[in-house]
Amino acid sequence: MNQAIRNIQLVAVVAVLIATIIAFFVELTLMYETKTVGLADLLLMFIYIEVLGLVRSYWETRSVRITYPLVIAITALARYIILQEKDSDPANLIYIALAILIVSLATVVVRFRNSKYLKIDSSKSTEL
Repeated sequence: MNQAIRNIQLVAVVAVLIATIIAFFVELTLMYETKTVGLADLLLMFIYIEVLGLVRSYWETRSVRITYPLVIAITALARYIILQEKDSDPANLIYIALAILIVSLATVVVRFRNSKYLKIDSSKSTEL
């Protein structure tokens, strides 16, 4: 049963990999056809690159490093701010900025939770 679940996970990761590669090349094609490259396009491509890194990391270690999804979330939120219309509610910008701050702080906490400078016992943590 455990092996069957592992195989389903690997098939799902391959599906995510294929979909990400297709989306990446569709985005490149759209930029080529319109002959414009915007900041939102570049951030979307960075999201694709981060997803590819997440897939590679999972394939190598068979576990997900929590920092990858956090970085993807920060990039997606930044892209959302850039795509936000000028006449939209300014409070939305504050909420999104707070979300970026919270996710950034979570990333720092996750990265330094096993740091020798924080004097935290790393033997209790099993997550990568």
